[in-house]
Amino acid sequence: MKHASTRAVFAHWDERRGDRPAPSRSDIDPVAIRHALGDTFMLAADFVDELRFRLAGTRVCALFCREIKGETFTALWSEDSRKQIDEILACINDESAGVVAGLTGRTADGSAVDLEFMLLPLARVGHARIRGLGVIAAAEIPYWVGEKPVTELELGTVRHVGPGIAAEMAPRLVPGQSISEIRHGFVVYKGGRTTPTNERTG
Repeated sequence: MKHASTRAVFAHWDERRGDRPAPSRSDIDPVAIRHALGDTFMLAADFVDELRFRLAGTRVCALFCREIKGETFTALWSEDSRKQIDEILACINDESAGVVAGLTGRTADGSAVDLEFMLLPLARVGHARIRGLGVIAAAEIPYWVGEKPVTELELGTVRHVGPGIAAEMAPRLVPGQSISEIRHGFVVYKGGRTTPTNERTG
């Protein structure tokens, strides 16, 4: 997780769930994640069990140049990304796993912004309809945010997060790499930089 808001929300969600697969909506304390609230959103199921935005932070809404409360979550995504989004929402509804992903947000004139996306399940208690807690955050906010709306979101690499996760949804970046270990609910893969040695060459 690269963005401070993503890390803060995940840490709070992980702490509040305890030994459960997911915390409930009432377990989430907005004060504890107050610095991340502008980048957060919550999803709720309506009467036909379709997930819509129940709440969305100011910075999330600024990306789309409008208040997105009440809008259908899947409507924001590109056609190529919607199959994966359906799979992600199935995990959220089952309270089995969350996801972290890279996104590209595109405007009608082709401008683009790199975003980090996270969606975590919330446990259903009684008749509660809140199903997911999420983050959409930009590492660098372009000058045009708030003036030109993002009209489409496109998924990049997607990873599951949560207790007992042992698989990745998207193809691995390096073919043939195997899972090394699982740390704190994240999938950790072999690879990356090698450890420097003190030997000198040539």
